[in-house]
Amino acid sequence: MDRRGAWHEAFETAPSRDAVFDTMSGVALDPVYGPDDGEFPGQWPYTRGPHASMYRSKLWTMRQFAGFGTAEDTNQRFRQLLSAGSSGLSTAFDMPTLLGCDSDHQLALGEVGRAGVAVDTLADLEILFDGIDLGSVTTSMTINSAAPTLLAMYVAVGDKTGVPRARLGGTIQNDILKEYQAKKEFIFPPRPSMRLVTDAIRFASAELPRWHPVSISGYHIREADSTAAQELAFTLANGFAYVESAIKAGLAVDDFAPRLSFFFNAHIDFFEEIAKYRAARRIWARWMRDEYGALDPRSMQLRFHTQTAGVSLTAQQPEINIARVALEALAAVLGGTQSLHTDAFDEAHALPTEQAARIALRTQQVIAHETGTVNVADPLGGSWFVEELTDELERRAETTFAYLGRLGGGSMLDGVIDAIEQGWFQSEIADASYDFQRRLDAGTFVLVGVNGYTEGDGIAPSTLSIDPVSRNANSLASPR
Repeated sequence: MDRRGAWHEAFETAPSRDAVFDTMSGVALDPVYGPDDGEFPGQWPYTRGPHASMYRSKLWTMRQFAGFGTAEDTNQRFRQLLSAGSSGLSTAFDMPTLLGCDSDHQLALGEVGRAGVAVDTLADLEILFDGIDLGSVTTSMTINSAAPTLLAMYVAVGDKTGVPRARLGGTIQNDILKEYQAKKEFIFPPRPSMRLVTDAIRFASAELPRWHPVSISGYHIREADSTAAQELAFTLANGFAYVESAIKAGLAVDDFAPRLSFFFNAHIDFFEEIAKYRAARRIWARWMRDEYGALDPRSMQLRFHTQTAGVSLTAQQPEINIARVALEALAAVLGGTQSLHTDAFDEAHALPTEQAARIALRTQQVIAHETGTVNVADPLGGSWFVEELTDELERRAETTFAYLGRLGGGSMLDGVIDAIEQGWFQSEIADASYDFQRRLDAGTFVLVGVNGYTEGDGIAPSTLSIDPVSRNANSLASPR
């Protein structure tokens, strides 16, 4: 059977959404385009997407990041997002929770509930998800050093509410390597932390068939001001390190790899972002098959969540951020994301208001239902520009892998940890940040409202004010 025939067979077995796949002029659209002997979505190495049908069968999960104040406050925001059409939950925790501190710890003073929800006990998590069926909604939890504890608490909430562990679906970030490289919210040294991550992978493989025990995150690497090429290379290198750690612990690669997921940034360089996602899928497929001996196609199919770039948002003329977020979200969709969070336009000033969060969600819904981008899988596949850019990002990533492999004596796990301990990742990201700042200062990169087109600066939006709270306090959140 030729490649198109194999694709068609896989496509026919997938359910189709109840939608009309025509242009606004009534032109009927094929689900995919390309030569019969070319690569198709759902075929190794998955450059064009992990699934044959892509969005013809199922739209990406619209997963809006939320969390502030007390568990009651965030439960209310979760309910608002679900009623507005969000199809998944994404939980932001406050800094004390991220670092494993209770709200009454002296180091938590002034930070409780500020930039995420405060969770100290199982009772807090029960309140956080009160009235939400954990068996029908998938949940993402952005936490790393304290991830094993929060995962255990989430499973306990499911047990107490009668949701079988086999029905619990979602993701816990649990990506400790990028904490040392970029985000800096770590508690233990790298090697003991890797053991905790591996234990979570083992537990999820045995108990939680619908759960992703690690979300290998390039997002925070990019937010620290890396380039797209660095985000791609560093993130996948971390992924290979987790694979090696789990194999070293005695797990068979195909027993855990299908549940590994990724989390990428959607930045403003439109075509580079699309090429980044395509290159990531291709690299992961090849390494999982050729380097780690994966046989299950699911182990080779890189699936990822995307969030638009918080670092690209400007405090100046914040309404322009709506346009930035829309373009970044469109790049994520054209790149084949499986779930997506869109930032709110006011986040350079504060946590989003309810109105701003709704606009961010509506942005995804406009892309899904009005633009026609979901009617064809990988609509930019075959573009000379996009294909060459995909190849170039792949070449740059392989250069990084070669360096880390040499550093680790043939082990990506040892190479990544050695590079962390030597400060190599941190230095590379700092250099990239400095180079970009020089471009801004020189005006060779125009950032609208910052170093160009500054008329209208200085007008701030109404923001959400989060006062510090204790874990037993009532909500003090109020708009101003």
